[in-house]
Amino acid sequence: MSTRRRKIPLRICVGCQEKKPKKQLLRIVRTPDGNIELDFTGKKSGRGAYVCPQHQCLKQAQKGRKLEKHLKHRIPDDLIEQIWSSFEAGKET
Repeated sequence: MSTRRRKIPLRICVGCQEKKPKKQLLRIVRTPDGNIELDFTGKKSGRGAYVCPQHQCLKQAQKGRKLEKHLKHRIPDDLIEQIWSSFEAGKET
């Protein structure tokens, strides 16, 4: 008998450009109606971009406007603040 292993879905971080398991990354999605939101479930419909839960990756993604280019939409400052606070909350747990 052969045991089948499930493939672990990999995604590329917009900041550091490294492939990592999808569950380890934070997804930012542009919904079909044009809103930019954090997607904690990873299942919202729309165009998504993934970022490692590390400050340096978000800084790199912001610096080169990589998130905006990937989502093809401007990222509001309040969403960036929300992402920073979610990183801080993740550190506490």
